[in-house]
Amino acid sequence: MARIDESKEFIPVRIAVLTVSDTRGLDQDKSGQVLVDRLEGAGHILADRQIIRDERAQIADRLRAWIADPEVDVIISTGGTGLTGRDVTVEAHRDVYEKEIDAFGTVFTMVSMQKIGTSAVQSRATGGVAGGTYLFALPGSSGACKDAWDEILQYQLDYRHMPCNFVEIFPRLDEHKRRK
Repeated sequence: MARIDESKEFIPVRIAVLTVSDTRGLDQDKSGQVLVDRLEGAGHILADRQIIRDERAQIADRLRAWIADPEVDVIISTGGTGLTGRDVTVEAHRDVYEKEIDAFGTVFTMVSMQKIGTSAVQSRATGGVAGGTYLFALPGSSGACKDAWDEILQYQLDYRHMPCNFVEIFPRLDEHKRRK
């Protein structure tokens, strides 16, 4: 069973939060605020926060800019993961992934099933890695953001989480680029 090893020191992670919406401003961004509150409450650092329209190229450009920024370790986006024509966040994420974390979407669906039943099939939450940065695309509901953070990300972004976590392999995410 998973656990926190209290003998290890907590390592704060620098996280950027991106809300994808055609209609929300910062004052209406409940899902983005949920993520900010939770990541800061866990001891992590908010590296940046932005809201961007549902435009695939713009989303991918913002992701690439953060991937290139050494002050960003993790990107969490919220919104645009559904099935409608304007929902293009997943495609934008996949445009920049070097590797997809397939199990993230699977585990998110399992968590969602416990909360919203079969409606969980309408989410296309995804995770991946690019340029040594983790990326996660979550649905735009504050409940989905709470579930993803509380049940998955708070543990995987905690270096003390055992038996393994995302933080401990940060140094190896781009090792293929260092090999000759």
